[in-house]
Amino acid sequence: MDLLNAPDWINQFNFPYKSFEEIPQSVFDSINKDLDLIQKPDPLVSIVVPAWNEEVNILRSIASLAKQKTNLPLEILVVNNNSTDNTQKTLDSLHIRSAFQPIQGWGPARQMGLEQARGKYLLTADSDGLYPPDWANELMKVLQQPGVVCVYGRYSFIPSPGFPRWKLTMLETMKDTVAELRHLKRPHLNAYGISLGYVREYALKVGYVMHKIRGEDGRMCFDLMNYGTVKQVKSRKARVWTGTRTLEKDGSFSRTVWLKIGIELRRFRSMFVSQAPHDTKTSTNN
Repeated sequence: MDLLNAPDWINQFNFPYKSFEEIPQSVFDSINKDLDLIQKPDPLVSIVVPAWNEEVNILRSIASLAKQKTNLPLEILVVNNNSTDNTQKTLDSLHIRSAFQPIQGWGPARQMGLEQARGKYLLTADSDGLYPPDWANELMKVLQQPGVVCVYGRYSFIPSPGFPRWKLTMLETMKDTVAELRHLKRPHLNAYGISLGYVREYALKVGYVMHKIRGEDGRMCFDLMNYGTVKQVKSRKARVWTGTRTLEKDGSFSRTVWLKIGIELRRFRSMFVSQAPHDTKTSTNN
């Protein structure tokens, strides 16, 4: 984990643009050149990214995915989740497949990606994530092991004003420690769409929740546990990086920490007991 600074490789994706209109054609040309090298018409792996009003962020995410160093035949599919900005114009300027999902929500967006993907395996990514070059290889190395049906990776935060890297490192250390505990009995609680992989055949049987509610990825993972093992990918080469906008919603770093500590303390005892079977499509997050 980078203690004081984000890794240097993310700097190449720090585009200064604020809107689609500001993005020069030369940037699209450069990204498309990389995309043409890694994508295949008959992919083994589909990387699916949902996007809602992410006309610039999705450019950064796809640019990082285009730098994957892999021999795996793959494709990149972005699902436009009813965006009202120029997200679709950005997607149309890139050499990727895209689909439009008018039903608002993370579940509906990921469900459309699942249905339209062509690969045997599906890796999910987020439109505000930056992906290291070995990400796909590291996840697939574990996902292709016998009996494994789902894998998840780890992620870190890019520092921003009020959220220095050294504080974020402490938060991530806490987060990763809790993830180890969760994994013993409730690995699905570690399943986040920013870095997740599963066998598409079984996922199609399960399906995503089709209304707007957080935790759609954990619900998918929970149901996939009926078909095989869930494993975590701890490799630093697979650690994804993202901005702090979700943390900023809490107002400050200290408030973020206390809120997360409170959540984990309230459910600490339950971490030692497997969650009972339930209908993940109708359950709430309470």
